Amino acid sequence: MYDYIKGTLEELSPAEAVVECHGIGFKLQISLNTYDRLQGQKEVRLYVHHHLREDEETLYGFCDKEERRIFALLIGVSGIGPNTARMMLSSLTADEVSTAIASGDVNRIKGVKGIGLKTAQKVIIELKDKISKGGAELDLSGGSAAANSSEACSALIMLGFTKNAVEKTVASIVKKEPGLSLEDIIKKALKML
Repeated sequence: MYDYIKGTLEELSPAEAVVECHGIGFKLQISLNTYDRLQGQKEVRLYVHHHLREDEETLYGFCDKEERRIFALLIGVSGIGPNTARMMLSSLTADEVSTAIASGDVNRIKGVKGIGLKTAQKVIIELKDKISKGGAELDLSGGSAAANSSEACSALIMLGFTKNAVEKTVASIVKKEPGLSLEDIIKKALKML
């Protein structure tokens, strides 16, 4: 419904921002990361997620589209509501959340207040194929070299190989043969590890 609101920042707290746009004050719920980025600014643009429930309408504001995208993906996981997603994006940056999910780092996600082991595992399982370090959705059939490299590393780490060994091996494979599919990268890495 809304993409962004651009206007004057009238009020700012760690949880909320009020942006005046053409005489209307929009109250937006924000993460601590967005709060930090808004400090000292007067004219702002916040990307909006409009959350509608039977009894409530809430606007969530984000400094960039990637944080909003991660928020929308998180609330799509059953058991993760907007407040939990906002808590995750207050504890970790959008890039840190993406990296933790892509690499299967359960402990990093579980480290967020209110997130237990089962919820962390569910987040990884449901979102792993939708997130890459670069922020683009993965094309597992061919995809870009960077996306395939990232996904291959994540898969190998989930199989129990150490992160350093996996990253070095995958990097050397992709450097020699940049056009390889995800499946081929993983097969070659398994032979080398």
